[in-house]
Amino acid sequence: MGWLVRKKAVGAAVLGLLMVAGCSSGGGSGSTPSASAPSAKGSGTASPGTDTSGTEAAYRKWGLKPFAAPPAPPAEKPVKAKPGEVPVVSDIPTKDKIVFVTFDDGAEKDPKFVEMMKDLKIPFTMFLTDDIIRSDYGYFKPLQELGNSIENHTLSHPNMRTLGEAAQKNEICTQEKKLGKEYGKAPRLFRPPYGNWNENTRAAAKSCDVQAIILWRESMQITNMQYQRGDKKLHPGDIILAHFRGPKELKGASMTEMTANMLRHIQEQGFTVARLEDYV
Repeated sequence: MGWLVRKKAVGAAVLGLLMVAGCSSGGGSGSTPSASAPSAKGSGTASPGTDTSGTEAAYRKWGLKPFAAPPAPPAEKPVKAKPGEVPVVSDIPTKDKIVFVTFDDGAEKDPKFVEMMKDLKIPFTMFLTDDIIRSDYGYFKPLQELGNSIENHTLSHPNMRTLGEAAQKNEICTQEKKLGKEYGKAPRLFRPPYGNWNENTRAAAKSCDVQAIILWRESMQITNMQYQRGDKKLHPGDIILAHFRGPKELKGASMTEMTANMLRHIQEQGFTVARLEDYV
């Protein structure tokens, strides 16, 4: 009889250990979808048993909640151009509730922003001007290593409409070469300063092997966005403009504060962030 009692006791102990191990594995129905843990189909739902606590903690550090994963990129990029013509793009044709984040110029080189993007893993595109970044090309390399593209924003940030085609070509083509040398990959995309362009810009861009001219639909200020449309809302496929700016330009706010405000506006309107280069 004593051996039967001992056998039951051992079985109960083993069962208890198995139950404890299951509770501490990080699985369970309480897991939250996150941008860093997409499902195989890109549906924005974490796989069963996925531990999202690290993602949630990273976002909480910046006063944010994790984004849903964006849908899988389309098999065929939706931006189309007429033969021999460089398209000019302000938004991407899509029905998905996604937007695209871009940062211009490169004036502010805040190490906290690099830390923030390493934590959040939000995809974004950088349009950089040589006159503004040449004091510290290295600042942007960790951001590029996260998978974020470095694109062309001219040599000296002129109003392109005031320049002839040859001068515009110099601004674009020379910057293509500089960025290719510094970052190991020549840009495919070009954004004209101030959004100002004309047909000379398009011709110059074509001669420099630019595949698209990228404009925007919204621009991020300090706490709020400026909208081009009258309804003052985000729409599927919108491209958002922000800048590498610091407290001097942001009335005392930091670049990370401005970025967090922008991400909240995106999330509050039910959108998530996708990678522009997957669509253009």
